[in-house]
Amino acid sequence: MKEAKAARTALPGTSATMSITTFSEARLVAGTGAAERPRKSRWPARLDLVQSGSGLLLALFMWGHMFFVSTILISKDAMWMVTKAFEGYFVTGRTYPLIVAAVVAVLLALVVVHALVAMRKFPANFAQVQVFNGHRRLLRHEDTTLWWVQAVTGFALFFMATVHLYQMLMHPGAIGPHESAARVWGGWWPLYLVLLFAVELHGGIGLYRLAVKWGWFMGADPAATRRRLRTAKWALTAFFLVLGLVTLAAYLAIGFGLQHVENPTYVPGWLANPPTEVAPGWWPSWLAGPFRP
Repeated sequence: MKEAKAARTALPGTSATMSITTFSEARLVAGTGAAERPRKSRWPARLDLVQSGSGLLLALFMWGHMFFVSTILISKDAMWMVTKAFEGYFVTGRTYPLIVAAVVAVLLALVVVHALVAMRKFPANFAQVQVFNGHRRLLRHEDTTLWWVQAVTGFALFFMATVHLYQMLMHPGAIGPHESAARVWGGWWPLYLVLLFAVELHGGIGLYRLAVKWGWFMGADPAATRRRLRTAKWALTAFFLVLGLVTLAAYLAIGFGLQHVENPTYVPGWLANPPTEVAPGWWPSWLAGPFRP
């Protein structure tokens, strides 16, 4: 390492000289700048990949989850069968809620990982929030506004989604047409209502931003592709919001009818003890008889 050399300059009006050491040279002499050379790092790209992958998995799961819970709109039997399928009933003939608890634990871990890697892009203080808001107002660009909506809903989801997942983790067997309806009517519906809007806005915007970021579905005209992707994003968001609201209303209606029933449970009539109806022809014969949880 070369030694720092002090420049000497004459003082005006005198024969005296003064040593001038530049700031960078002083740091080098002190030993503080030797190890501060810029280095290339792959960690920002790796964290981006983790954020994109975890977000994609969570968004696709939420779409699937919406279809699963909305089976109540078909019938109570349909929703019951979907629930018991996730508990292994159609494979083992018994229900194992711990399977659901394991899936919920993985989802909760994904939420935490996704939130941690996403937080690095949040404004770190009020001054940065002001700078971003000024930037957003100046540009008036829809994608910039969508990023802000995604950041706000993501912050809210970290609290609301973890509460919901924790409840499912502690009570994995309390899922079903009557069990879920009683929970919704019993005081959880405000959380689920806000959660519905936050999830669908955050997930829809996230998938749109992933498509733009990684160049999915890009055609010859990027601007036209963005317009088509935004149209598809808002159409999907509207569809899932309507489906979610109708589903929530169905659970509230069922829960209202069960408000005076303590610990309500549901079993299809052909599996009740004694049976109240004949099993459908497609029902597996080896699962005939009273339901055994």
